[in-house]
Amino acid sequence: MRTPGRLRERVAVSLAVAAIASVPQSALAQTDEIQVYNAEIAAPGVFNLTLHNNYTPDGLKQPAFPGDVISNHSLNGVPELAYGVTDWLEAGLYFPLYSVRGDGGVQLDGFKLRALFVDPHAAEKTFFYGVNFEFSFNSKRWDTHAYTSEIRPIVGWRLGKVDVIFNPILDNSYDGLSRLDFAPETRVAYNISKVWAVAAEEYDDYGPLRSFYGHQQTHELFGVVDFNGKPVNVEFGVGFGLNAATDRLTLKLIFSKDL
Repeated sequence: MRTPGRLRERVAVSLAVAAIASVPQSALAQTDEIQVYNAEIAAPGVFNLTLHNNYTPDGLKQPAFPGDVISNHSLNGVPELAYGVTDWLEAGLYFPLYSVRGDGGVQLDGFKLRALFVDPHAAEKTFFYGVNFEFSFNSKRWDTHAYTSEIRPIVGWRLGKVDVIFNPILDNSYDGLSRLDFAPETRVAYNISKVWAVAAEEYDDYGPLRSFYGHQQTHELFGVVDFNGKPVNVEFGVGFGLNAATDRLTLKLIFSKDL
């Protein structure tokens, strides 16, 4: 015979699971890379190493799905090795994706391959463009889909000291064209000098093309400082969630160096 206490406990657990399951995964999912692409790539024959890390001091306390990383107090990142194949193509490998959870646990999240096609010598042009294709192999604790991909168009303008860049990303879980997830990224930067820049970046997730999310969309605004000099390039940013479905505070730190 069930006691009233046990019955209430089971009801509470059932409601909690149902609440988690009702939240669209992409509205809460973690990310290893927070960066707007500017169509600049490694020179032909050159390897580049980039270290991506982002930490969430004040984030969502509910996982995207049972067993997923809770973003609050989590650290997520990945080393990225890129190679300049030609002046219009760069190939990349992200390995390993990792997370350090708020409880101190560490997990490996998978790896990614990418191919970035660009307008050659984008850094020297007023208008530039490109497209990145990324293919992910995910652990069960990182994504409910074992295989996902990203289609990232890149368009931008260099207007004197100001750069305006737009990445209208489509995330693909191979569930059909109408289920492609629209997650655009935008950057407006002011170049203080040849090596220093400050920028505002916005990262959004509107949901699947067939039916955008309502209040479960995510919108995050970052203030960013860039150092593009020697011995390494450094990008540091502080992000603020603009609605309740987004982490309230996120820090990102990116190191990059040609090898």
